[in-house]
Amino acid sequence: MRTVFFLVQKEFLQIIRNRTMLPVMLVMPVVQTLLLSFAANYEIKNLALCVVDHDLSPMSRQLVGKFTGSGYFKLSESTFSRSEADVSLARERSDMILEIPPDFERNFMREGKTGISLTANAINASKAGLGMGYAGNIVRDFSSTISTTSGAAPGARINMTYSNWYNPKLDYKAFMVPGILGEIVALIICFLTALNLVREREMGTMEQLNVTPVKKWQFILGKLLPFWALAMVMMAVGLTVGWLVFRIPMVGSLWLVFAYTLFFAPAMLGIGFLISNFSETQQQAMFTAWFFLLIFILMCGLFTPVDSMPQWAQWLNMLNPVQYFVAFMRQVLLKGATFADVQQNFYSVLTYATVVNGLAVWTYRKRN
Repeated sequence: MRTVFFLVQKEFLQIIRNRTMLPVMLVMPVVQTLLLSFAANYEIKNLALCVVDHDLSPMSRQLVGKFTGSGYFKLSESTFSRSEADVSLARERSDMILEIPPDFERNFMREGKTGISLTANAINASKAGLGMGYAGNIVRDFSSTISTTSGAAPGARINMTYSNWYNPKLDYKAFMVPGILGEIVALIICFLTALNLVREREMGTMEQLNVTPVKKWQFILGKLLPFWALAMVMMAVGLTVGWLVFRIPMVGSLWLVFAYTLFFAPAMLGIGFLISNFSETQQQAMFTAWFFLLIFILMCGLFTPVDSMPQWAQWLNMLNPVQYFVAFMRQVLLKGATFADVQQNFYSVLTYATVVNGLAVWTYRKRN
């Protein structure tokens, strides 16, 4: 390990002396967080609806059919328990809960008024706002139609109550900033790792190291450990900016955030290392890295909800490590998720990091 220590020391000295790399790692995350959080926007395609129907009347079934037939909602679950629906919302199997009370049809026909309850996952403020807007229009149209065709009392109406969970003020920045932090940390360490390794090859120092007694695993650890540590620094800087400038709630454990980052960083470092193995120049590494990183950015769920993508794209997105990080940051910081809630995400990332780094080590060639 003494050899690894000296290699890590050499890497830190190179990073400090490099007038381009250090600003990229420390200034760029701050600038991108500030700009993208104010400027980014997106649209939604559909919403997963969980129905809690306590009435089970023809009228309640017609209302559910009105929602699912609108094209804006798809039925994800149907249950008789509100607590089960809450769990579905918390675990993101559903985006919205439609709860129909007992005597829904009876009250409408006899008293001329009844009510329903809608609960939205408002971590994504725009998605929740649009969903509530769609739901309001559907309920008003249904109320108008059913009152004229069912023989109900004149002026009969359906009252709608709603609530937004996890982001009650529908603050769009509260949704964007955690995702942007995850994206920026992931992309920068991958990009810089690829460029740094290829830069060594261009300068000729890689060949000098290849003929030394330094073993392959020592060289790889010496190269990757500094960027591993810098990923933690970038996360700390990003979280500080997010709290000071945007007042992100940070409901969950920051220890969990840093622990997850510690295990996630090797996945992106491995991708950068793998790219460098097949690149002869920094220009090649740059274009190859941006090819993959652009796909990661567009498909990670930062701007476009993953559920709105075609099914084949959702399957392909399972190979996108950034989407795991973005989802994790939002769940922990805004919902207060614990390790039990994100363990599937964690194990997916751990498997991803193991496979990618295994490929990177296998494809790396060192002359002894």
